[in-house]
Amino acid sequence: MDPNDPKGARARLDPLRTELGAVDREILALVAKRQAIAQRIGQVKRDAGIPTRDYRQERDVVERARAAAVEHGLSPQLGEELILALIRGSLTVQEKDTVAEAGGGGGRRVLVIGGCGNMGRWFVRYLGAQGFTVEIADPAGEGPPGVALHRDWRAIALDHEMIVIAAPMPATAQILEELAAAPPRGVVFDVGSLKSPLRRGLQALRAAGGNVCSVHPMFGPDTELLSGRHVIFVDLGSPAATAAARALFEPTMATLVEMDLESHDRLIAYVLGLSHALNIAFFTALAESGEAAPRLATLSSTTFDAQLGVAAKVADENPDLYFEIQSLNDYGTESLAALLYAVERLRSVVRANDLAGFRNLMTRGRSYLQERQRR
Repeated sequence: MDPNDPKGARARLDPLRTELGAVDREILALVAKRQAIAQRIGQVKRDAGIPTRDYRQERDVVERARAAAVEHGLSPQLGEELILALIRGSLTVQEKDTVAEAGGGGGRRVLVIGGCGNMGRWFVRYLGAQGFTVEIADPAGEGPPGVALHRDWRAIALDHEMIVIAAPMPATAQILEELAAAPPRGVVFDVGSLKSPLRRGLQALRAAGGNVCSVHPMFGPDTELLSGRHVIFVDLGSPAATAAARALFEPTMATLVEMDLESHDRLIAYVLGLSHALNIAFFTALAESGEAAPRLATLSSTTFDAQLGVAAKVADENPDLYFEIQSLNDYGTESLAALLYAVERLRSVVRANDLAGFRNLMTRGRSYLQERQRR
């Protein structure tokens, strides 16, 4: 058989590909078996009141995977990446089981205004998993099967135990002010990324006697595992409302943070505003680089590829939402000014051929980042 014959090559490849497919199925069968064991472990933890996540045990599992990979002639990094993916899958299953088992919905009614949007749908699924009877009020889109859908929240009796506002920020601000005219008896909270544009409506509803707080889930609608994620709660003077909102997330592995309204937007100006602006500036500079743009597509480096990956995710986001995050934050210009100042400092150091100044920028940044990692 001629090794250069394409037909002969295909004849040799086909059985190998069949064998490879069989191995893949075996791997997936073992993954399913591992997930089933992880569920049983999760049940034992819940029965004993043990936290779902055990970081020390995870470290031991990762170290064993790295060692086992080397034994089989594989790189330790591959072993670590594979086992971390399996750990995330197991934790996701355990967290969902915990939320469902510990959920305090008990059939209580919740209305999600804007429930056909991305974050609205997330809350519909999440609250439904906790045993709440969820209804949606949204003039556009279709809700999930089996969930009552109202086109206008103003046309129904607001006698729900909880009302979640997951609408765009300008619409949320208007809804809050309208609710202030006749406050519902249930707990009300928004899920806006900013609180500056909602300040007047939130304060008006609280002043009218509404049981209101403000929540900021620091994750996107595709999130399944909340471990490592943050949820911020802004107490507006109704501790019972804040406690009710917190209770929704206490069965999860999310980090729950409370802060006042003004501190929230000042910090978010850097956490979201600065990071978004940096990536928008990055891909704008690339897109406007002229002749360099097509040639850049053929090049690669560790740092460039990592930054390109983050920038690509930002570019795929909703531009209207990202504009709101930049333009509606009362403290937004602070982070943009800090970015401009930092770029200008870097530019001036490079133009002046100032090695000591450049080293100082690197050293100061390293110190800040190391201190952050220790917290």
